[in-house]
Amino acid sequence: MAINVIRFDDAGTPRWGVVVGTRVHTLDIEASSTAQLMAGGIETARAAAAAPAPDRELADLTLLCPVTADRQLIAQGLNYSSHLREIGIASGKLPFNTFFRKASSCLAPADTDVVRPPHVRLLDYEVEIGLVLRRAVTGPVQVTTANLADYVGALVLHNDVSARDVQLPQTQFYKGKSYRTFGPTGPWLTLVDAADLARLDDIGVRLEVNGQLRQQGMAAELAYKPAETLTELSAIQDLGPGDLIVTGTPGGTAVKAPGKAKMLIARLLPEHKRWDLFIKSALQDPDYLRNGDTIRASARTADGSIDLGEQHNRVVPQAPA
Repeated sequence: MAINVIRFDDAGTPRWGVVVGTRVHTLDIEASSTAQLMAGGIETARAAAAAPAPDRELADLTLLCPVTADRQLIAQGLNYSSHLREIGIASGKLPFNTFFRKASSCLAPADTDVVRPPHVRLLDYEVEIGLVLRRAVTGPVQVTTANLADYVGALVLHNDVSARDVQLPQTQFYKGKSYRTFGPTGPWLTLVDAADLARLDDIGVRLEVNGQLRQQGMAAELAYKPAETLTELSAIQDLGPGDLIVTGTPGGTAVKAPGKAKMLIARLLPEHKRWDLFIKSALQDPDYLRNGDTIRASARTADGSIDLGEQHNRVVPQAPA
């Protein structure tokens, strides 16, 4: 059974609690990081959910990012067929699984303001489902749908905010997606078991900007599923409890493939002129985020039994130094 666990500020001390309707049962555990929660606190959280004694009002709490900044943040790119098609890849699937890293310092609470650096003109959004690991992986393993719950302990909502005018012309995924506040995460961790993970395809993601629907898709659309992804990553690097892997975004982002006429013209231009043309054209696109815009993102099954919560963010300019 899915259980939602928050990390919140208690007079300067971070604590964990199980969400019980509109209230919270504070967990009596020593876990200063997501790693410690995942490695030793899951059973405590499940016991609290089975016999809840809520002691706080959820609405009164200041929620913290449920994934602490000491964890690795790994992202899958181009993993939804609808997103691939909107950027000009008609097949809807790449022949390989695409990975990149994000700085963990971009992780932020679910209600944080997204701070736009002064040089960023093309700011984009990407609603995603994140996998939070429950155990260390220190060598190659074979992860399957049958044993996935041995490795994934929780799901979490993530917005992979992206500076497209940094990411694309500079081919800098890490830089373009790692500015501080570019990773709103939460509001909570949704602890999951094998039965929940078997329903991953039933989770729908949704994102609105200023009340207008921009993104909507189902996890069933994922080209490379979690078991296959974890198997491949385990052959590349070590992973630890609490590490976060975000699984890609569906169509509806601001970035899109240019029309055929623009593509033909661009091929005749030097590379720097080509990107100048791209940016000039994109600046006219109303889908890119502007200062003052509000973003609302969510992920849940239709019956609400798996609910990763909802994010509310506002785009603000970076304050002068």
